[in-house]
Amino acid sequence: MTTETFESRPFEADVSRLLHMMVHSVYSDRDVFLRELISNAADACEKLRYEAITQPELLGDDPALAITLSADPEAGILTIADNGIGMSRDELIEALGTIARSGTRSFMDRIAEAEGKEGAKEGTQLIGQFGVGFYSAFMVAAKVDVVSRRAGSEEAWLWSSDGKGAFTVAPVALEEAPARGTTVTLHLADDARTYAERWTLERIVKEQSGHVPVPIRFIEKPGAEASALSDGAALWTRARSEISAQDYTDFYRSVAGQYDEPALTVHFRAEGRHEYTALVFVPGARPFDLFDADRKGRIKLYVKRVFITDDAELLPRYLRFVRGVVDSADLPLNVSREMIQDSPLLGAIKKGVTNRVISELAKLADTDAEAFGKVWENFGAVIKEGLYEDFERREQLLNLARFKTTASGEGTRSLKEYAAGLKENQTAIYYIAGDDAARIAHSPHLEGFRARGIEVLLLADPVDAFWVANGLDYEGKPFKSITQGAADLGLIPLLDTEAPPAGTASEEVTALIGALKAELGEEVADVRPSDRLTDSAVCLVASESGPDRQFERFLAASGRLGSAAKPILEINPRHAMIVSLAGSTDAATRADAAHLLLDAARVLDGERPGDAAAFSERLFRLMARGLGTV
Repeated sequence: MTTETFESRPFEADVSRLLHMMVHSVYSDRDVFLRELISNAADACEKLRYEAITQPELLGDDPALAITLSADPEAGILTIADNGIGMSRDELIEALGTIARSGTRSFMDRIAEAEGKEGAKEGTQLIGQFGVGFYSAFMVAAKVDVVSRRAGSEEAWLWSSDGKGAFTVAPVALEEAPARGTTVTLHLADDARTYAERWTLERIVKEQSGHVPVPIRFIEKPGAEASALSDGAALWTRARSEISAQDYTDFYRSVAGQYDEPALTVHFRAEGRHEYTALVFVPGARPFDLFDADRKGRIKLYVKRVFITDDAELLPRYLRFVRGVVDSADLPLNVSREMIQDSPLLGAIKKGVTNRVISELAKLADTDAEAFGKVWENFGAVIKEGLYEDFERREQLLNLARFKTTASGEGTRSLKEYAAGLKENQTAIYYIAGDDAARIAHSPHLEGFRARGIEVLLLADPVDAFWVANGLDYEGKPFKSITQGAADLGLIPLLDTEAPPAGTASEEVTALIGALKAELGEEVADVRPSDRLTDSAVCLVASESGPDRQFERFLAASGRLGSAAKPILEINPRHAMIVSLAGSTDAATRADAAHLLLDAARVLDGERPGDAAAFSERLFRLMARGLGTV
């Protein structure tokens, strides 16, 4: 070893902080590290299996891929070895010295928040969700050595670290390295030496890694014979009747990298024109990357049990939370990733798997409303992207959708339930969209609808502003925003038959409305009496043409709207303050009140006053007049 080839490097800042959290965390369940290292080893074997399709010489005289655990209880050493693809020097540094995963900083923030809350359970779930993989080894190891030799290479390298801020990389003599693949040696901490014991390792492998598609064997002590811990049989190739619920859960956890229970398991074999097997899961908890900008799915594609890629788009992006595998019998083994993107067969598989997942979700909704409610709570905001993107399945997705409404209480309602409660002369499905669920639930726009018992959908997810603007209807009823255009409630009777009709204005109030419109000038498109207000004095609505208020905000924020349309100010002509103001002859009071009413409507709509300084001055002037100080 020379100084030219021996190199010591500091960890990237994020890695250093992560390692500190790992080592000093309060979590007691540290078993997760073994599953992560076995998963990494299985991935390395799968990568070699794929590359060997076109370069069979990479397998040499050792075609049987395997993962080997070996332990030395007396020395407190645990080794996880694979004969997979291996890593070069640069790959070692990139893979183990830096973190490129976009979720890492989120993981560290979450794990810091979790300390002191739910302890081991929360920590284990976070590690699984965020896939920090290799670094979890430092929860049990005082030092980690990684020796790796890339398949086909004449060089081997040693990566070593105690997890305290730096790592070293140095060459290794070939006789001291594996023929190919990677060996991870954990020098266990004093309080983790039980991980060198057979019964501990067997338990963890059975619980967490028993279904990885690579055989796992165990050498109990140096010089002992290897014994099998798992046979590497692909679970998806077995009949459903032969697979237990626990088997499915274990496989889900290994393929998804999470520790929750799957909310839905879909396992089927398609035969006929195209043959393939799918084993996919709807998670019981949100994956960390659910809202990543690239919106990529995480389904692994196999051909005749040979791993091909996890980048194939086998489900639409609004089902990106689904995890699992698809194994095709028809694709050629030497298919390239470029060919995959344009493959008609992959298109047929995508259609088949997508239809099956949606139909199974529909069955779950019919047979177990509570379980489906949890699925919708976790993934409804993503599934609704399909209402905007997937015209072919829009009707199915509308039937799946669940909504908070003015009649749903703490739960949600389907559109079928909404349609069953339509009022006499009701011609639309009404909704209000916004970015604050609590605020829109108390919006003044709802008052006239509540007075008539009309149910309104409360849409608080960002995607809602887009799909409802797409001209959809349900059973012939269009979706209509209650913050846009006229409310058109005159034909629907009030629940209180003795209440005076809304929207009727006296001569004095009519004159006031004209004065307000003149005073506000170009700030509004119009001022008019409202038939949607019963308790509040004012509200803002959008014109009948163009986007509703919430969609307009999204367009403005994204730079796709040159200038916002002027709103319409609606006045409740029966409100006591409006009636009192209509009887006032004080021009200054009317002028200040006009602008204050507009700013009050803006605040109720989740906006700020147009001019904060002018708003304060007008408010103080009115207060002073009321107190008789001016």
